Amino acid sequence: MSKSRTFFSQLRGWSWLRITIVTTFLALCIGIGGIAGILWIATRDLPTFDSFQDYHPSLVSRVYAENGEIIGQFFIERRLYTPIDKIPQAFTQAVIATEDTRFFEHPGLDIIGIGRAAWTNMKKGGRFQGASTITQQLARALFLSPERTYQRKIKELILAVKMEWVLTKEQILEMYLNQIYFGHGAYGVAAAALTYFDKNVSDLTLPESAFLAGLPKAPNTYSPYRNPDLAKSRKELVLGRMVEAGYITNEDAQAAMATTLSYRHQSIEPIAAYFLEEVRQHLVDRYGETLVYRGGLRIYTTLNIAMQKSAEEAVRTGLRQLDKRQGWRGPIEHIAFSKDFTPPDTFPELQSPKAALVHGLYRALVTDVTKKSAQVLIGNTYKGSILFEDMRWAQRRLEKNGDVGTAVVRDKASPLQLLKVGDIIEVAPKNGTVESGEFILEQTPIVEGALIALDPRTGAVQAMVGGYDFTRSQFNRAVVARRQPGSAFKPLIYASALQQGLTPATLILDAPVVYEDEDLDRIWKPENYEKRFFGTITLREALRHSRNAATVRLLEQIGVPEVVNIASNLGIRSPLSQDLSLALGSSSVTLQEITSAYGVFADQGLWLEPYLITHAKNLNGEILEQHLFEPQQAMTKENAYLITNMLMDVIQSGTGRLAKSIGRPLAGKTGTTNSYNDAWFVGYAPNLATGVWVGFDGVRTLGRLESGAHAALPIWTRFMDQALLNSPVMTFPIPSDIQFAQIDTTTGDLPSKNSRNISTEVFRKGTEPGKAAPQKANPMDFFEFDRLNSESTNQLSPF
Repeated sequence: MSKSRTFFSQLRGWSWLRITIVTTFLALCIGIGGIAGILWIATRDLPTFDSFQDYHPSLVSRVYAENGEIIGQFFIERRLYTPIDKIPQAFTQAVIATEDTRFFEHPGLDIIGIGRAAWTNMKKGGRFQGASTITQQLARALFLSPERTYQRKIKELILAVKMEWVLTKEQILEMYLNQIYFGHGAYGVAAAALTYFDKNVSDLTLPESAFLAGLPKAPNTYSPYRNPDLAKSRKELVLGRMVEAGYITNEDAQAAMATTLSYRHQSIEPIAAYFLEEVRQHLVDRYGETLVYRGGLRIYTTLNIAMQKSAEEAVRTGLRQLDKRQGWRGPIEHIAFSKDFTPPDTFPELQSPKAALVHGLYRALVTDVTKKSAQVLIGNTYKGSILFEDMRWAQRRLEKNGDVGTAVVRDKASPLQLLKVGDIIEVAPKNGTVESGEFILEQTPIVEGALIALDPRTGAVQAMVGGYDFTRSQFNRAVVARRQPGSAFKPLIYASALQQGLTPATLILDAPVVYEDEDLDRIWKPENYEKRFFGTITLREALRHSRNAATVRLLEQIGVPEVVNIASNLGIRSPLSQDLSLALGSSSVTLQEITSAYGVFADQGLWLEPYLITHAKNLNGEILEQHLFEPQQAMTKENAYLITNMLMDVIQSGTGRLAKSIGRPLAGKTGTTNSYNDAWFVGYAPNLATGVWVGFDGVRTLGRLESGAHAALPIWTRFMDQALLNSPVMTFPIPSDIQFAQIDTTTGDLPSKNSRNISTEVFRKGTEPGKAAPQKANPMDFFEFDRLNSESTNQLSPF
């Protein structure tokens, strides 16, 4: 008999009970094995228990100004972690009542809730969904994707149970309230409180808490900015569930429902973009992007908000004025216009006032032009006019992409010749608001500029503007760009001369001189700005009026290596040329370097490295870095004062006279390079050193007569006037070894009874003149003086 027959014969002898038991057992084994396999497949890539304990959410790193105000944030998810004991009880109760009323009773999954949801889904024929506990939602938010599949749901349930084994209910609730998304970029309740009410989470009221608790289910749907009615209904639903859960009374709920919420988005005013970028780059280079964008750092900086605003306004105003002096480049665009005009989609700036504001100016459509004015429309909303006097500057017309040399002046051009109906132009409100209806014709400057202001006593950078507009160009011209400083470099030449024992009264010859380079077959003839020479003058006079020939002769006398050495001591790190052209600022430096060097003159010869960050802390409050002051004595305090005293003359009666209007002790120097390519003014008060540069990124002329005094000094003056407005008037401290004495300025000696040009000069003790001037000077002395100080002039090469 075959084996199969034997098996079936035996099977026929079994009772139905035995067959049922065996079949059930086999089915259970297969079922359990199948479930185990499914669970193994579903859970093989789930996080470990340690992952729950090491929870580190992505947190916002915040940047603070010197007064503690927030000026910027670095983040991927805008989240501010808040401990559970700092969150109002009303809010936690609102969340529990809305999302998971049995939160403190279930082990991570709510069997009753699951059964109820399953029955509902079976009746509706839908997928298994709903009944997610707070723990499940947290597990999904931390570790899983938002897809709705059975596999994800199984993982979610398992993770929830595992989390309940490892964490307390309070820990889970704290993590949940800091993790979930509330809409409009806000992650966690603290960010949500700022986003919707501009207040700290601890200050939330009951109606505000109820509103926020209703958001996580559908943040966009219940946004008060998009759907205010739905947001109100959702808030009322949450309050009703709080009553059902016994957290509040019906009277409390009714009072909260009747409260009208005032939504105020926290606004961090865009400010100091270039400064913040410097801070960001430093932090990323030092700590990496993960810590900066996710670590919740607190970065405290040196920025003075009031000064920064003044700096941005001064640079913007100065560059616009310069750009208008160069000429008008014409309308941005021209389109067809009629009475039934509708802004085309290709010009969104014509569709709303908000879109019309670009780089600080409004883009407007010209709707009518007469002999005296032009009518404009802004954002298809605001109407206004531009009077001829407010567009007269446009009579100087530039080619579209031409430089200042292409300008053509049309003196008799009226608005009819300057503008046409359908022109898209740039304007600015004449009285500060678009509602006034009065505008000025403007244009976004092509020319660039930069400003940096620091406290010379500490090196703290108080304000920084790296260009006209950060959104247009992120290149920071205040700290990165190297440009020729021109005469702004001269104080370093004179400082080196003083270090070698010369005085402000020392005579130097300002006369024609020619330098030859036989190898390159070139000659160099330094000339003064005025195209004339002034003979024998004092060092003070040479610096006050920026005499080029005299300064070149001075550098030849003291030696280039000495100047390079003192420049290094004053913080100049850019490479410097080793020839006489250094006297006229031929070597490119950064604005920060030259401003920091001037700060040494202001701070009695001490150099302190410029810095932006005072200290930075991690999430636990531990200090990651802290600025340490390491002052270096770059030059004697007496010589620093002598240079300051000489540079004060530049403002009182020299090339910096415009700054005299500020009416307080100031010192500074203009700088202009060949062909008017770069314009500088660097100067200081005892408590603030500021440098300004103006020029094009691609080196080209600013225009005839656009010197440092004309292009950069007005920006410097406007900024310093505002920056020092609330500071007490301070004088430059006079060291004890400083001596004042009268001199004859034509000889540099003590005055005699025949002296006609007498002034009070300042000296370091021991260097003041000890003899009277000769009664009469011989004209031939000029040549002898020149021969003694520069015997081999014509054989030296500046190249």
